[in-house]
Amino acid sequence: MIAIVDYDMGNLKSVQKAFEAVGHRAAVTRDPKAIADASHVVLPGVGAFGDCMRNLERYGLVEPVTRAIAAGKPFLGICLGFQLLFGESEEFGTHRGLGVIPGKVVRFPSNGAPARLKVPHMGWNAIAIGKRPPVLEGVPDGAFMYFVHSYYVVPDDRAVACTMTDYGAPFVSSIARDNIFACQFHPEKSQQEGLRIIRNFGGLS
Repeated sequence: MIAIVDYDMGNLKSVQKAFEAVGHRAAVTRDPKAIADASHVVLPGVGAFGDCMRNLERYGLVEPVTRAIAAGKPFLGICLGFQLLFGESEEFGTHRGLGVIPGKVVRFPSNGAPARLKVPHMGWNAIAIGKRPPVLEGVPDGAFMYFVHSYYVVPDDRAVACTMTDYGAPFVSSIARDNIFACQFHPEKSQQEGLRIIRNFGGLS
């Protein structure tokens, strides 16, 4: 069973339906035991970074999530669930993240060089694949994925980056390390290639 972590932030049902569409069983849950018993764990998220961290703490989910990662379970972070893996975010002040991946989350410049950017970055954009973990197997370089975000991650160790996306300048749009794959884009909203990522993740052991 794939556990989709429910902390009142995000499009949980669409993530669940994406897994079911490719033949994987998935349950939306905030039960620590269900997360501990799951074969795979997914941390989605839409909203403000600080609010999301407060909700994870409020529902007692920080420890179950970090334990699942430490136990080596296949782990997928999506959008804000990707950003929460990092040490801190500058969204509406400075907020502490889960600290699983060293680095920070910063805002796109809305009127800076090299281009005047519309923020949030919203819509379809291409991913340039720099390294290909199993989750990206069969996904073509340059595939278009769906993004909605105003902030992006800056890992301390750029070796964790899998894909880059250009929005005024290149930014890290997905990372992989050990059992973790996490992405800024929404695979559940990214049609065929996004569903390929969902299918590949669900097939990991």
